[in-house]
Formats: sequence, structure tokens, C-alpha cells
Amino acid sequence: MKSTTTTIPTIFFSLFASIALFAQQRIEQSEELGQVHWYRDYDKALAVASEEGKDVLLLFQEVPGCSTCRNYGHNVLSHPLMVEAIESLFVPLAIFNNKGGKDKKVLDQYGEPSWNNPVVRIVDEQGKDVVKRIGNDYSALTLCKRMIASLLKSKKEVPEYLTLLEQELDRLVSTNIKEKTFKMYCFWSGEKALGALDGVLSTQAGFSNHSEVVKVQYDSRLIQDEQLTAYAKKNDCSPLKSATYKLASNDVHYYLQHTDYKYLPLTEVQKTKINSALGNRKATQVFLSPRQKERLSQIQKGAFKKENVVHTEFTTAWNQGLEK
Repeated sequence: MKSTTTTIPTIFFSLFASIALFAQQRIEQSEELGQVHWYRDYDKALAVASEEGKDVLLLFQEVPGCSTCRNYGHNVLSHPLMVEAIESLFVPLAIFNNKGGKDKKVLDQYGEPSWNNPVVRIVDEQGKDVVKRIGNDYSALTLCKRMIASLLKSKKEVPEYLTLLEQELDRLVSTNIKEKTFKMYCFWSGEKALGALDGVLSTQAGFSNHSEVVKVQYDSRLIQDEQLTAYAKKNDCSPLKSATYKLASNDVHYYLQHTDYKYLPLTEVQKTKINSALGNRKATQVFLSPRQKERLSQIQKGAFKKENVVHTEFTTAWNQGLEK
């Protein structure tokens, strides 16, 4: 009984101290900073980086700022998986480029201009650049690529969810992403087979001239058309040169839609890989981030409303779940 009465207050005090620390870092939080919990003291951030064996993700940002600065906060720094990667794999540090004092000192140290658009550096515990500085590029894809590059350079493991996030962000903008439609006897089997391929980013079940088909989106840098077609034919899927296509929304990601994964916010690449893994009876949680794993656990315990979000955009679905 004695150990219980001394342990509980200690636990609560530790928890309160942790919450207070985060609150302290967010005193000046604004839309330009997105949803990331930032440190605001350079020396403290470097000390934490040394203690935890991480690099510092250093954001130079105008706060309050122009539309470019606000959009960077709303988009790049508010994507749930970007936020998780920044907070868990790095030590996030925000330096305001339109303030004096300690902020101005750090700004001058790195030769960064005042009143500027967002700039990101990833530095080690000594404050030295690990990868190339990001300037004049306000895309989530570039930041994601730099984070991965810094992890590799620091000889750290790149989580699978971060690799898939890079593919997801690339899928939305790259000219190297191609589409091809395949006909098969059953689009459930088609999605299961085609979705397993490295380089295949998205599969969608549908109909073409009353036949079951799967539309595939793939990265031509990772898999060539000839390789995709050869694999498809081995799995009884025939390529269609040209065809009308109608989405079979109730049958897209069939295996996923028959599990609790349909309630979990996922990117399109994650849906494709998880659906295929389920159909092939392979492990699925490898494709999830730690926070997604925790969300899935909470969904299964009833802490979140079980609402099918398969056809809901990822960030929208994630934030809707938090509001409930």
C-alpha cells in the first residue's frame, strides 16, 4: 500500500511535467507552424538531439507570415504522417525570422534572411547541416525526401510508413506515375495480386464493357510497363489498350473493407498494400505508423466511432476522427 501511494503521485507529476513541457513549447503556436510541437530554444533542441540521438529539423519561419508561410503550415506541417515523422524521428525546432533576440542570433548564425518564406534545415547535434537546405520549395514531398535522406545519412532506419508516404506524395505530382487497366475474372483477386508489386501505388476495382477490371497506378521508375504486364499475365490479368472504366466503389479494396481497417485513416498507397497483404494472408501492421497502430487499437476498443473512411481523403478522415 505504501509503494502505491508514493508511485501514483510520482506518475502524475511526471505526466504533468511532460504535458507542461509541450505546452511551454506551444505558447507561441500559430497557423504558420502547423500541427507540429516545436521547441523554440536552439540550445535546448541541440541538447535534446544529443540526448536522444536524433537530428534537429530546423524551421525558419515568418510568424505571423504571408500566404506562403500560412499555406506551408496548413498543408506540409499539418499532414498527420508528416507531423508524426517530424515529432518522432527528429527534434523539431522553430526559429522566427522576423523576431529579435535569440531567434535573430540563430538566423544570423546560419546566414538566413529576415522576413523570408519558409526554410528548413536538418542539422546534427552540433548544428551542422546533414542534408541540403530546403529553400524556395514548399512541397511536402521535398521535405519528406530530405527527412529520409537525413535518416539514411545518419545510418538510421527509415520506417516503412515514411517510405510509403514519399510514394503517396510523389503519386500526386510526378509525371513518372502511369496508369494501366487490366481485365480479369475477379477484380478482388486482381487487386490482391497487382497491389503486392513494388512500384504499384494504387489499385481500383471497376467495370469495363461488363467485364471486371482493375485500374493500376504505378511508378515507372520502380517498375516498367513490360514487367507489370508480364506479372499481370502470370496472374490471369490481361492488359486493355483502351477501355471505358466505371468505378466499383463497394468492391475497391475488398479485403480491407471486411476488416476494421476500413475505419482507419490510410493513404491510397497504404490501402493498396494492406488490402493486398490481407488477401494474401500476410502481415499488415508493417505499413502503419505508430500513431496509426494506436488509432486502430482505440477503434477496436470503441474509443472512436466506427465509420467507413475508405473513400475519404486521409487528412480529412484523421481530423474527423479526432473531433468525435
